[in-house]
Amino acid sequence: MWSALREIARAEDAMEAEYQRSEKLLANILPATIATRLKDPARTIIADRYDDASILFADIAGYTKRASETAPCDLVRFLDTLYTDLDALVEQHCLEKVKTSGDSYMVVGGIPEPRTDHAEALAALALDMAAAVADLTDPEGRRVPLRIGLAAGPVVAGVVGARRFFYDVWGDAVNVASRMESTDVEGRIQVPDDMCLRLRHAFVLEERGEVEVKGKGVMRTWYLVGRRDGERAPLRTGDARSESVGNPAGG
Repeated sequence: MWSALREIARAEDAMEAEYQRSEKLLANILPATIATRLKDPARTIIADRYDDASILFADIAGYTKRASETAPCDLVRFLDTLYTDLDALVEQHCLEKVKTSGDSYMVVGGIPEPRTDHAEALAALALDMAAAVADLTDPEGRRVPLRIGLAAGPVVAGVVGARRFFYDVWGDAVNVASRMESTDVEGRIQVPDDMCLRLRHAFVLEERGEVEVKGKGVMRTWYLVGRRDGERAPLRTGDARSESVGNPAGG
């Protein structure tokens, strides 16, 4: 009898340990509020519309070439260190990382928990990310400048997939943020005109000028370079025209 009870106790302990592992894994994959909704047996589909949110994309300039010249273990170790540092910054700013894909890193503000300062919070994160990699080098000893793009607007967010589900965000703002990153100069943080208007009260921005953006045509863009309290990010100056601005876009 006692042997049977011990076996039951061991089985219960094993089940509890497995449950805790599953909970931890879920928490690493999904925002906490989304994970809670996902576990609701009455749920059907998780899809939410947000009238206003901010999106950040970042990637490592020249990543493909770096990856081809770096031993796999060294590359994975380097990316793990980089993303661990960036994840800590995201958590510090109370924002939400959506996903990483290779060297691409996506963060959102105002999702899934709405907040009125999502644009400012994401801009502050972008500056801190630039500062965090200022002295970082890859396994070959080369600097690791980021290209970072920001945008804001209405989006839809939800969970897709059955066996391998994931949380993602869709909308024009996502596309624009991605284009801001891909057309950016390495070491800079690029934002469109409307994002500049949102940020100029608290941040310093410099005009880049007109940029041809796939799917959008010509867009006027700006570089986010620092906070108005005097703190500036260690950003490299590219070849594009850049000028200091106080009241952009007709302000």
